[in-house]
Amino acid sequence: MANSKHISLASAIASVPTPDGRVFAELFAHGTLAVELYAPKGIDPQTPHSRDEVYVVARGAGIFYDGAERVHIAPGDFLFVAAGRTHRFEDFTDDLAVWVFFYGPDGGERLGPA
Repeated sequence: MANSKHISLASAIASVPTPDGRVFAELFAHGTLAVELYAPKGIDPQTPHSRDEVYVVARGAGIFYDGAERVHIAPGDFLFVAAGRTHRFEDFTDDLAVWVFFYGPDGGERLGPA
């Protein structure tokens, strides 16, 4: 599989928490793309990240706060967070797990013409 990669949700979930107690694990990287599984427990202590990111909810439910609005989330939901933006998961179920896709340069991608 030199030109492709398969990661099952089950194997991703088994990777967290990590042996050192982190609730996320990087599972794949290619160029500027880094793919993680994030499974916070109790509270989400995130701080803004230096790169743009996409979340896809794999399991669980809760509320996602993007620094301005709160939205209910469920499996299959897509969330985009621009670099430097405050965000976190709130009031989430114990089984929350989200795929995280970081990409692009530090500071986020530049917006093109509308």
